[in-house]
Amino acid sequence: MLVLSIDTSGPACDVAVLENGILLVEAKETMVRGQDARLPGLIDETVRSAERSLADLDRLAVVTGPGSFTGVRVGISFARGLALALKCPCIGVTSLEAALPAGQQGSAIMLLPAKRRPPEISYWAQRFRSGRAVAAPEEIGLDELVAELNAHPHFVYGTGLEALAAALPQLTLHEAAPTAARTGAFASDIDTETAAPPSPVYVRAPDAALPGGKRP
Repeated sequence: MLVLSIDTSGPACDVAVLENGILLVEAKETMVRGQDARLPGLIDETVRSAERSLADLDRLAVVTGPGSFTGVRVGISFARGLALALKCPCIGVTSLEAALPAGQQGSAIMLLPAKRRPPEISYWAQRFRSGRAVAAPEEIGLDELVAELNAHPHFVYGTGLEALAAALPQLTLHEAAPTAARTGAFASDIDTETAAPPSPVYVRAPDAALPGGKRP
C-alpha cells in the first residue's frame, strides 16, 4: 500500500511517501507563508524521488490540526482535491496523533503549545492508550494540566514543554513533534471504514474578528 502524507499544520511544508508503512522519501521546507504555492511542487518532487507516480497512490493522509488555521486549511483542501482526482481515500490525522511515537504503550498524553505567553500558558492535548486516541484534542491550561498529572500520572510527549518542566521538575518528558512521516505511518495502520475524515480540528475558535469586534 502506497501512502502520501501531508502536514502543513505548522510553519512548514512537510510531505512523505510510505509503502506498507515503511518510509520511502520525506521532504520538509520551513515556511510561515506560501505553503499553498509550494505544496503541489513539493509533492510532485517527493513522489518522483520515491520513483512512483501519483497514480500509484492507494491512500492519502493529512494533518487536520489543531495548529495554524491557514496551514490546516491549505493541507486539507489540497489533500481532498487530490484524493478526489485520484479516486482514493483520504484520512485525517490530528497533529497530536502525528506526533505520537510508534509503539507507544500504556496511558499517554501528547502536548503541543497553544498559548505561549505567561501567565496564559496552555497546550493542545490529546490522550492515548497503547497508540490509539481515547479522546478528541482539547486545549488545557498549565495549572489544570499540572493538577491532572499529579493525580493521574501519564507518559508525557510533546514540544514546548518548558513551563510544564519547571512546574513538575520530577516528571520525565519525551520530546515528540508532528511529522508527515509519522502521519503516513499512522494512516497506514487504520481501517478506512473507521478512519477520521479530512476535516479541520480547530479546538478553539479562530482569533479573527468581524467588523465591530464580533467573533465569527
